[in-house]
Amino acid sequence: MSAVEGQNPRLGRYITKHYGEEDVRAFVPSPLPADPPIRLEALQRLLEQANQSLGRLDGLASVLPNLPLFIYAYVRKEAVLSSQIEGTQSSLSDLLLFENDEAPGVPLNDVQEVSNYVAALNHGLERLRGGFPLSLRLIREIHAVLLAKGRGSEKQPGEFRHSQNWIGGTRPGTAAFVPPPPEMVSDCMSSLERFLHEERQDLPLLIKAGLGHVQFETIHPFLDGNGRLGRLLITFLLCAAGVLRGPILYLSLYFKQHRAEYYDLLDGVRAKGDWETWLEFFLSGVRETAEQAATTARRILSMFEEHRRKIETLGRPAASMLRVFEHMQRNPILSIPVAADRIGISAPTAAKSMEHLQKLGILREITGRQRHRLFVYNAYLTILSEGTEPLR
Repeated sequence: MSAVEGQNPRLGRYITKHYGEEDVRAFVPSPLPADPPIRLEALQRLLEQANQSLGRLDGLASVLPNLPLFIYAYVRKEAVLSSQIEGTQSSLSDLLLFENDEAPGVPLNDVQEVSNYVAALNHGLERLRGGFPLSLRLIREIHAVLLAKGRGSEKQPGEFRHSQNWIGGTRPGTAAFVPPPPEMVSDCMSSLERFLHEERQDLPLLIKAGLGHVQFETIHPFLDGNGRLGRLLITFLLCAAGVLRGPILYLSLYFKQHRAEYYDLLDGVRAKGDWETWLEFFLSGVRETAEQAATTARRILSMFEEHRRKIETLGRPAASMLRVFEHMQRNPILSIPVAADRIGISAPTAAKSMEHLQKLGILREITGRQRHRLFVYNAYLTILSEGTEPLR
């Protein structure tokens, strides 16, 4: 149905294209902002709550003794969660094993995909910190990193698509949704870029982020990686605007926990122009996820302090143990040789320190081997892994 036929200017239009032996109706969304405008009155209270929760989280980030440590952990959590929504089976433990050159317990492609996400997020943030604008050029750069290795690396990394893609079904004619034809992708994305950069008093940042996410997913500008990049876009918008000091808000947890509703609401915008119900869901997710992230940070800080006090009671061995302990706050799974090399201590000293930490119940050896042992900071990894169980 076209916007004219449906008497709803919020709806996009369908373009009929011929693919193979069948006609296919591809959907072209109306440019943002929505017309008629978003009815913010009903969302005002929720918007205030979401902004307050974000503010508290960012305030906590400003007093964390080691913000880069939390960013390191949260980036990996977001990478695992966002990739799981797309069907990977990698857990946080698998990713950490992979980063330590150890064999993960799932197919290598799954973990490579998550590792690419970490690299893409870090690349985007580094460019933004260097003053580069959140632009189509940067989006393409991030996509090139996201699909640099492994699954999807043959799907034109860093390039907007030149062929028709679709969602669901085995071909465009049986698809649940067909995004804009390839020749319209560039114009659609340019319109989205203008919207993201436009200063509008009537559109608070969180509303803009929620609208932009759906528009990106509807355009589906790449052959692969659209879901992951669309979720990254939310993080980049918040960080670029200075609302968050770092990517410590992992909205993919909320989207994963409400996966069916997430997809239904995206469809609701396309089919009915129902932006308000989507934004209610999105703002609830920001509020809930920000509160969870702040609670998690406080739990981790409290646990670190408790374990530090335990170590400090041990006298002479405490100095090298503390160095190992502090490093394992950044790398919760570690081998003795890697610990020795990264910390700058001898392998025997690293081994003794890790064995002492094991006796204290802080570390756990997970291989059962006499050689090439791996130790995990179990309580820390347990907290970080909450909600990252693979979807089955």
